Formats: sequence, C-alpha cells, structure tokens
Amino acid sequence: MTGLFAPDASDASDDEATVRPGPFWRHALWVVGVSAAAVAAGWVTSLFRIGSEKYGLPPAASGALWPYLIAWTVVGLAVAAVLRATAAKVLVYAPGRIAAALTYLGTRLSLGWRPEAPLVGAMAAAALIAAAVWCALALRPHPATREAGAEAEVQPPGLSGRRGGGTGR
Repeated sequence: MTGLFAPDASDASDDEATVRPGPFWRHALWVVGVSAAAVAAGWVTSLFRIGSEKYGLPPAASGALWPYLIAWTVVGLAVAAVLRATAAKVLVYAPGRIAAALTYLGTRLSLGWRPEAPLVGAMAAAALIAAAVWCALALRPHPATREAGAEAEVQPPGLSGRRGGGTGR
C-alpha cells in the first residue's frame, strides 16, 4: 500500500526527470494533451466568474470568452512544445506540470479578469519566458558532470580502468 504513495526508487518509469525520446507524433500528442487539459481546467475553475445572469451569477467582467480561450490554447501549445523539445534531449524536471501550470494560470486569470490585448500578450510572453528559463536551467551542466570531468583530468592516463596496481599484462 505504501508503494502507491512512496514509489520504489529503482522504478524509473515514475521518475520526474527523465529524457523523453520518441517519435514526433508522441511529442505532438503530449503537447496537445497538456495544453488542452490546462485550458479546460482554467475554464472550469473560472466558471463561477463567467456564469450566466439567468442563474444569479453576474459575470465579473464583460466580453467574449473565445478569444481568451484561443489565445491561451496557442500559448499553451507553444509553452508545452518548448518544454517537450528540451525534455526530448536533456533531463527536465516536470515539464508537463510546468506547462500545465503556466497555461492554467494564464487561462484562469484571463477568463476571470478579461484584460486588454496588450496585457494578455505580456502574460503570454511571461509564460514563454518562464518556460525558456526552466529549459535553460535544465540545459546547464550539472555539478556531478563537472566533478567527473575534473576528476578524469587529474588522474594520470592509463590508470583509469586498473585496480590493484597491476601492470595489466
């Protein structure tokens, strides 16, 4: 029962930071799925702010919803594509969660508040910049890699694979 809540450390399928290689269609399907789920979650959680007056829920802001939903779907696709493309090459921690969170927050804020186009553009740019920064953090060399590289330079050549001081003959 505890395996459900605390998975075994040797189980690589549940690892958050794994390289995700594969065919292009799988990456595209992932990008579309994460974006659609995040936009749908943002829409569902903002229903109380966009309700109909007929049901006693005056909308918090006036205006159409579709431009915001379309805009955040496109932004979500871009954010998820950047994160997935990076995750296909290097280790990225939780690319799906990051893409979904950025898209969800933008959708939720836009539907509840309905800002003007320049502010929606600024929010979209902030989401894309946050995704790019997350990818840049994943692309930098890890300290263990740098230490292993420095250790290999310190060892004399020819001794790296030998144990016990033998001559190797």
